Amino acid sequence: MALWGNDIKPKNLTDTEKKEVYATPSGWVREAGSVLSGNGNTSADPEVLVAIGGLNVNMGTANITEIEFVTTAFDKSDGGNIDVLVRFNEAVDVGGTPQVTITNGNQGAGTGRGPHLASYLSGTGTNELTFRFTLGAANAATNEDDVLVIGTNATGLNGGTIKDAGTSTVSTITNSSAIGTAAGSITVAA
Repeated sequence: MALWGNDIKPKNLTDTEKKEVYATPSGWVREAGSVLSGNGNTSADPEVLVAIGGLNVNMGTANITEIEFVTTAFDKSDGGNIDVLVRFNEAVDVGGTPQVTITNGNQGAGTGRGPHLASYLSGTGTNELTFRFTLGAANAATNEDDVLVIGTNATGLNGGTIKDAGTSTVSTITNSSAIGTAAGSITVAA
């Protein structure tokens, strides 16, 4: 049995290692600047792990492989940014301002808060897109003990586009409930 395939990342990598791997025309590569490659230069060429010519084209459209909160704690009294990272299995180009929906479970006092929309911030031309939702200090959009999560099919185009890099092929922006669950959660502090 092969250690790789056209639709899955190399099987010999750990889940943590797979976060830094994506498909390119050269095959499966590790992100430039990775500690695992031993090269801290983020401007370097990515390290080719498995050479498969035209892999990104043979795979079809880019798909979301992971979503995670970059922000791991949020304090209502301080306010601030909540950043979300969406990883694709290959590089994508972004047009406009797509968004990721952050669901608020309203576990704190009262009801009716959320969902919150994190807007595209950066990452076009890579396999990792960052989205940001900003709240001012003491904003009523969250309360202490609210739990923020990512649900199924959380990414929306909002009139924008997400396409396979360098093409007009529209990327798949749906995500399973398992990907949403794996993103974890943020419990809002006072």
